[in-house]
Amino acid sequence: MEVTNKYIAIKAQVDGAPHESDFEVKTESICLVVKPGSKDIIIKNLYVSIDPYQLNRMKTISASQKSSEFAVGIAPGEVIDAYGVGKVIASDNPEFEKGDYVVGLISWGDYSISQGMILNKLEPMGFPLSYHVGILGLSGLTAYAGFFEICKPKKGEKVFVSTASGSVGNLVGQYAKQLGCYVVGCAGSPKKVKLLKEKLGFDEAFNYKEETDLNSTLQKYFPDGIDVYFDNVGGEMLEAAVSNMNLHGRVAVCGVISEYTNTEKRAAPDMLNVIYKRITMQGFLAGDYMRLFPEFLSTTIDHIRTGKMHVLEDLSIGLESVPSAFVGLYSGYNVGKKIVKVADE
Repeated sequence: MEVTNKYIAIKAQVDGAPHESDFEVKTESICLVVKPGSKDIIIKNLYVSIDPYQLNRMKTISASQKSSEFAVGIAPGEVIDAYGVGKVIASDNPEFEKGDYVVGLISWGDYSISQGMILNKLEPMGFPLSYHVGILGLSGLTAYAGFFEICKPKKGEKVFVSTASGSVGNLVGQYAKQLGCYVVGCAGSPKKVKLLKEKLGFDEAFNYKEETDLNSTLQKYFPDGIDVYFDNVGGEMLEAAVSNMNLHGRVAVCGVISEYTNTEKRAAPDMLNVIYKRITMQGFLAGDYMRLFPEFLSTTIDHIRTGKMHVLEDLSIGLESVPSAFVGLYSGYNVGKKIVKVADE
């Protein structure tokens, strides 16, 4: 049986800030019957993740990026793979059966065809399926691994989180509070600042758009210095954080969204501070820490069920909303994990 599969593609390489006009809805005919011996799995996509890093894949790719597994370029017109949740509607793969829910690499489309690479069967846990795209998925693992494995926090330490109302930052702050740390986050609106303090339990929060001197701002919120900085933006925020860090401070470099759309000269931390304060800075990817997934899942599920952690989701409906959802990431419209619901379960 053939059906029309709609999917989102870029019209051309996207250099600079993305716009909805950079994208288009394309169609293709696919057969919903798998060929014997193909090991194919046909998936009805239900929820797809919208992540800032995808923009790096849409750019004109440099030679160094071509060698990076994580930054594999996306060509105009082709299907864009993304993390998400779907339901198997046909399978020639012994590890997956029709009716299974799966989580992993699917696509910004109505359907995905997979051979099971970077795909796992999803066992029911009593939570909405969308949770497995965000808090119980790679966003959650990124926050957990980056904070606990790289930052190696101790109770009572002082923690700063940038883009603290985003998909990863809000979870880092909540993990830090559960550990007993003093936590300050920054966000881009008064509404988000209020959410961080009143709902998520951050000790303090500020609107970085209202601050003209980030160095002085951080001195105010951290008079005794910063022990841990979870960095999602890079640029001037990283520079100011490093200036205010204590001896043996730790920086987990999760993202540099300030550089994704900026081709001009970039701010950088004072390397003398890094040396003399013996600061540790480490970039990382969630995939480096898959061994932690069972521990992360168990801990996070317990926190959700006991009400110690809150789930922040920003849900858009329909495949056609993917471009606006993606572009909105760079305007700070989302609160929590940005997800598009492609179809009903």
